[in-house]
Amino acid sequence: MTETSNRAAGAALYRAVWRWHFIAGLVILPFVLILAVTGGIYLFKDEINDAAYTRLRLVEAGSAQLAPSQITAAALEAHPGTLYSYAPPAADDRSAAVGIRGEDGLKDTVYVDPYSGTVLGHLWDGGAAGSPAMYVVRKLHSLEYVGLFGNRLIELAAGWMVLLVGTGIYLWWPRGRKLGTVSIKASRGRPWWRDLHAVTGIYTGAFIVFLAMTGLPWSGVWGGKFYDYAYALGLGMPDGYWSGKPVSTVPVGDVVNRAPWIMEKQPLPLSGDSGGVPQALDSVVATVEGLGIVPGYAVSMPNGPEGVFTASVYPDDISDERVIHLDQYSGEVLYDAGLADLGALGWAAEWGVSIHMGQAWGLANQLVLLAACVAMVMLCVSAAMMWWKRRPSGALGVPQVPADWRIPRTLLLMAVAAGIFFPLVGLSMLLLAAVEIVVHLSRRRHPRAA
Repeated sequence: MTETSNRAAGAALYRAVWRWHFIAGLVILPFVLILAVTGGIYLFKDEINDAAYTRLRLVEAGSAQLAPSQITAAALEAHPGTLYSYAPPAADDRSAAVGIRGEDGLKDTVYVDPYSGTVLGHLWDGGAAGSPAMYVVRKLHSLEYVGLFGNRLIELAAGWMVLLVGTGIYLWWPRGRKLGTVSIKASRGRPWWRDLHAVTGIYTGAFIVFLAMTGLPWSGVWGGKFYDYAYALGLGMPDGYWSGKPVSTVPVGDVVNRAPWIMEKQPLPLSGDSGGVPQALDSVVATVEGLGIVPGYAVSMPNGPEGVFTASVYPDDISDERVIHLDQYSGEVLYDAGLADLGALGWAAEWGVSIHMGQAWGLANQLVLLAACVAMVMLCVSAAMMWWKRRPSGALGVPQVPADWRIPRTLLLMAVAAGIFFPLVGLSMLLLAAVEIVVHLSRRRHPRAA
């Protein structure tokens, strides 16, 4: 009797997990597709930008480069406005990038040959994406075009991706039956799509979880809480302005394009006596390069009389990331921090973000994550095909609510823990549970209709 009861409970659990896996997967499918396609493209943003804008980004290496002041003067002569940033050439065959804000308030990046001072052309400022085209891809990846709601949808999808991998492994697990295939055995039809879905998921699940978890720091709810807790525990961004100097209300992320993620919310310090004369750009560049900042950095100009010069770099080798603030009048170093100055959670988050963007290990990093993005597309397509082939005519085809609702207490605790760890997923779980209860009660009242 006990064995029969346990078997019934196991079957009920399996059907409940399958039902939730099915519903959640179907709901987030379009968002996973967006993440996979745009993420796969953005992995190669530098290569795409170089190919699309070769004339602007690449130059013939010369013997001696002009001074930063000469390069920015050439850019301002061709495109009048206010200088707000300067990025020296990252290599001998690279152009310098000068950020200019026009009278209309719009920002442009002007590319200048650092050897001749020739203005090569300009693009509107794409920020960290490096070009308008990649800016669009980046915004689509986070659904920022839809505003706050879009960001929340992407966060919800990322959280559910983690749970879908976990529930998918549970459904795949053999449990003494002919499940858990590690190769595609069927030759056609729905069984072929089922095998493709299972095999793809079991081989790439860990990579998908990694992408989801390392993408969450950018999210509004989960990422915001992660940052706050890491900071409060002293494990994220340390209290950098321990010198006691006054700080502004402007965060670093508002003035630089490529600040380390964990530093973006830190406030900018303030310059001292505004009665002085601002440092020349040539002097600022000499100072930060003397401090050992690696090529690829950019300098942001002071914003107002109390603003500071900020040099920042977010290189492929994340151990060289750096943010340096200089007093705009005295040139004093107000703050200088890199990866080694971060706490354990900040360090881990920075490495995760770097790998997530395909930077850490070059082409190998990009190709592995591209394969994971392709796998995500395959999982979406195979899931859609399985649903399409099994759905009854004119119905959604959702797996039935199990008649036996004896779900192990451990699973319930795991669901609660997952809901707490992923707040938006927790809210969606409550919504799904409410719907399930309504369906279950309706089934009990109208057994024939159910």
